[in-house]
Formats: sequence, C-alpha cells, structure tokens
Amino acid sequence: METGFHYASGKPGYAQDYLQPSILRLLGSEKQKILDIGCGNGAMAKVLMAQGHEVWGCDWDQAGVDLANLNRIGHFVQWDLNRSVQEFPFRDFQTVISTEVIEHLFSPRALFALARHVLPMGGRLIVTTPYHGYLKNLVLSFFNKWDWHHHVDHDGGHIKFFSVLTLEKMMREEGFVVEGWQGCGRCPGLWKSMVVWGRKKPKDGG
Repeated sequence: METGFHYASGKPGYAQDYLQPSILRLLGSEKQKILDIGCGNGAMAKVLMAQGHEVWGCDWDQAGVDLANLNRIGHFVQWDLNRSVQEFPFRDFQTVISTEVIEHLFSPRALFALARHVLPMGGRLIVTTPYHGYLKNLVLSFFNKWDWHHHVDHDGGHIKFFSVLTLEKMMREEGFVVEGWQGCGRCPGLWKSMVVWGRKKPKDGG
C-alpha cells in the first residue's frame, strides 16, 4: 500500500508557525544557498526564498515535491534517504535545514550522511524535531497522552523520539560540532519542538 502525506496544496504545516522564527534567526541576514532535506510541499523553502536565500530541496513524497517545484522549477527532487549520497544531484550548500523530518526515519543517520555530503567544512546544519524531556514526558504520562503523542494511527508518523542529549550525541557521532539548541512552541520545559544546530567538522576533527 502506498503511503504519503497526501499534500493537496502549498499551505504551511502546523509546526511552521513556531519553527520559522528560530530558523530565520539562525540564518541571519546573509543570503545563503540552502538545502531543505524533507522539504515537503516547499512551504518553508518558500518563506526562505522570500528572504532572498537560494533554496533547493528533496523529499520522498512526490506530491510534495511537485508542489514545491511550483515555486522554483527544478530546485526540488524526489529522494529516498536510503540511496547512496553519491547519487544526489545537488551540491555545494552553505546550510542544510531539516524541519520535523528525522523523527519519521528508520535510519536517521542517513540524514546526517546527506548533509555531510553536500556541505563544506564548517557548513551549518539546522535540525528540528519534537522535544522530549523529563517534565514533558512526566506530563504526557500524567494525562495519559502517550498514545496520542506517538501518532500510532498516522501512516508515516513518528517512529524516533529524541531528547536534546540523544540528538546532539548523534550529530557529534555523524561528524558535526554542536553549537546550540533551543525549544520552540508552548512554554519552557513543555516545548513542542527543539532546534539543534552545528557545523560540519574539519577533517582533522578540530
């Protein structure tokens, strides 16, 4: 059975409202060439392009890619992260972003492998994913919300659940120097998502 996110328009997802300010702040005023891994329908890319950035993207959902290409034809491709990064058609980016994608991946390290492949030494990676921490986990347990939170009835739903510690650890293991993180959406400790960012390590690891 074919599954997907069933994109019908270029309308932003619900998470974009609270993620967008952090992404824009981290990018700053300098115009950059950006790869959006898991670009979906291109809604985030459209916002970044309006800020003057040159944005390219990839996603496994062809319907989303088709919608994204309405904004910039040829800049978005259907891509399975399990493929060899050597086959990826785009290169030479200053920044890679991936918003609310890594929690959907059976092999999340593949996302970092593609980012490493297209970034120069010192190139920036910005990743967002739903936040998990002690207080939020306690509240989910207290209100018996874990079944709802796990999206068990949603094809293509969440299958990986990261804390700040585990996401930063994976980033370091996959060749990045972590520079910081912050929570987004809702109140401190109960954030909806987190943003973690860093840079590709030099070959000497310094």
